[in-house]
Amino acid sequence: VSNIAMLKHDRAGLITFNEDVRAMLPARREGHHLQSIMEVLYNQQTSFLEHNLEALYGHVRHRIHQRSLLILFTNFESLKSAKREIPLLSRLATNHLLLVVFFENSEIAKLISNNASNTEDIYMQAVAEKFLFEKKQIVKEFERFGIPALLTRPEQLTIDTMNRYLEFKARGAI
Repeated sequence: VSNIAMLKHDRAGLITFNEDVRAMLPARREGHHLQSIMEVLYNQQTSFLEHNLEALYGHVRHRIHQRSLLILFTNFESLKSAKREIPLLSRLATNHLLLVVFFENSEIAKLISNNASNTEDIYMQAVAEKFLFEKKQIVKEFERFGIPALLTRPEQLTIDTMNRYLEFKARGAI
């Protein structure tokens, strides 16, 4: 996505965070900047802790003064957890164009597509469909608050995110 943005004469930057902001590369357009982004991403280590959107919000508020497209790659497993984060994400979206990207669980999708051969399979499919439905509800909830959201399969992540970026660009939103 950063490469496409830079090819479209936009600047690209990066913020990584979990419980606190881990790394920040200010948005730039130079050719070597893409290498810097890749190096920061390569060197990221997960701590498996809950993310802290308040730390991200504070960092963005104090460091990014120009309206920007922020693409937040995260995951929400329940509508309740997404609703908890909406007020903070809405505040981010007042000064920036925010796109929240989260993932469809491919194992759950696979469960739904399998043929049920017994009662347990039927039950598992029903539960899987409930989870998929809830993910779709999360997208609708974000959009209800004016925050664009993208639910994508992991293998479609790059294509779907680039398409959404290009859609924003074509509409003149960025």
